[in-house]
Parts: sequence; structure tokens; C-alpha cells
Amino acid sequence: MTDLNLPILDLSQLDESPAAAARFRDELRAATHDVGFFYLTGTGVSPELEARLHQAARDFFALPEADKLAIENLKSPHFRGYTRVGGERTQGQVDWREQIDIGPERDAIWAPASGGSARRASDVGSGRGDDAAAPDFSRLIGPNLWPDAQPELREVVSEWHDHLSGVARRLLRAWALSLGAPENYFDEHFGEPSTLIKIVRYPGKEDPTPQQGVGAHKDSGVLTLLWVEPGKGGLQVERDGEWVDAPPVPGAFVVNIGELLEYATQGYLIATKHRVISPRYPDDRISVPFFFNPALDKRLPLIELPVELAAQARGVTRDPANPIHALYGENALKSRLRAHPDVAGIHHPDLVAARAGAVG
Repeated sequence: MTDLNLPILDLSQLDESPAAAARFRDELRAATHDVGFFYLTGTGVSPELEARLHQAARDFFALPEADKLAIENLKSPHFRGYTRVGGERTQGQVDWREQIDIGPERDAIWAPASGGSARRASDVGSGRGDDAAAPDFSRLIGPNLWPDAQPELREVVSEWHDHLSGVARRLLRAWALSLGAPENYFDEHFGEPSTLIKIVRYPGKEDPTPQQGVGAHKDSGVLTLLWVEPGKGGLQVERDGEWVDAPPVPGAFVVNIGELLEYATQGYLIATKHRVISPRYPDDRISVPFFFNPALDKRLPLIELPVELAAQARGVTRDPANPIHALYGENALKSRLRAHPDVAGIHHPDLVAARAGAVG
């Protein structure tokens, strides 16, 4: 595997010995300081669970169109459910993929009110709100849309979610120690995590245009664990101004950090642009990214780095068109509104108008 463009880290080193755990933490810090991407093995995810998830994904996308459209995300003000091919955008350009978005299963706490404002229905994030209007990002909280024709999907996704949440927590504890913070630093500031699972299919194209399976972007949150169908390439990571391939490694996840962790370390750790190139017809490609982020109402505070690390912090990448917010809910809402303008236009015209007015 010496020809791979990303480092490989083994999570099981944390259980081997104090020396092996310290070595893992050093490698973790170095990988996310240098490139923001790495392969992760030793996660304890069984081949059997991988196979079940893969089959469930294939079964979902093989459903009749009517069954998939019955849970289309246009019906969800929370941006959940099925997105047809071409229904999502990155940097304003159409992504050539279909997918189902699955978040935490919760009751909706927001509903449209007269005049396009919001009203609170229950709790916001991990804390109880008062009688004031719910914050805009509370519109992301609500139930998922599950296909009636495939009840087993919910079971395997729930198992996948629970296992990867454990992996994510172990990584965050290792990061905290590697950055000179208490081991429970992220646990204390995360609240009830905002997770998102996307089950994605990239259809093949007979020509190279549009090549954009998903366009170049940085993830807006903290941590992403990506499972890719074995043997299927297409993921590319930007390194030193060039795009390099990140093919799947058997038994490994591709892991990257998002803008919020870059923000919390003031650029010592770096969020990196990545993209997916469409496969050539008749091939296609399944991938399942798992996003692990703080509660919507949580702010991830700046980490007070040791002097030697702080001296290597590069500052946060500034993009006036894509500001990074300390409050995670603002980042998440910004990302959803941009990625799904059709859903935003149907359910959140007031937010669309407000943001258009701010730009104008």
C-alpha cells in the first residue's frame, strides 16, 4: 500500500499499550495537521455488518422509482429522505448522484407559522427552549423518511450509526489528548451529537461531462467517516494544489475533518477540499458517509494549544462566500440551504429571502 496518497492509521493501537496509543495519537495529529485526511483500520466494524449495509444500499436504489419518490426530500422540511439524481448541488453546480439522508430520529420542534416565521414545538438541541421563537437551525430537527418497501433499512442503519458513533468518540478523545487538552474535552462541548448518514449512489456516465459526482468542497462540521464500496474509485483529495486519488482500502474508512475542527484549532488542523468523479457507464458506485458533529445549539470553543503546536497554526481559511460559524447549527443550516435549494424554496422561503437580502 505504499502507493497510497493518504496515511493509514490503526485505531486498535489505542488498546495495545500506552506506547502504541501515544504513537496513534501522534500519527492522528500529524495526518490532520498535514492533509486532513487518512485511512482508518481497526475500527471493529465486522465484514458482516459492512455486507449488510452494502446490500441494504443496493436494495434501496433498486426499488421502483415510485417507492423512492414516496420519501423524496421535497416532502421533508428537515432535509431528510431521498434525493433524486441531480437534486443536490455543490458550489451551485449539480451533483450527479442519488441518495437518502438520515439524521437523528426526533420529533419536529419547528413548524411554519403565519408570515413565514417559526414557532417552537419542543426542545432545541440538548436544552429546553423557552417560549421565544425557535432559532432558524431548529428547522433541521425532525423525523426521518423511511421506505415502507424496505423496513430492514432502518435496522441496519441504526446499527451502523451506533458503531460509528463509538468510533467517532474514540477519535475525538485521541485528538483532544494529542492537542494538549483533557481527554473529555470534546465530550463536554458536544452535547447530544448531530449525526447524518448519507447512503449515496453515483450512476455511471457515458461521457466525462458532467464529471461532478459531487463537487469540490470542505465538510462543514467536525468529523466524517466514509465507507466506500470495495474496488470503486472516484474520490479525490486536494494535496499541494493537485487532485490525488483516494481509492478504497479493504477494511478501512476514509476519515476527514471538517471546517469546525479547523476553526477550533485556529488552523493547526486543516479541513481539506475533496470531490468525487462520476464513474463510467455501466459502472456505478455506492458510498456511505457518516458525519459526526456537535448538537445544533453548541459552540465548539477554541482549543488552547501547547505553545509548540500553536506556533504551527495557520489560521482559519477565510472565504467570504462561505463563512465558518462557531455555532454548529448555523453551519449545518447554511450547508443544507445551499445544497438543496428546491427543499429550501418549498419549506423555507423566508430564510431564502433573508439570505438573498443579506447578499444583496
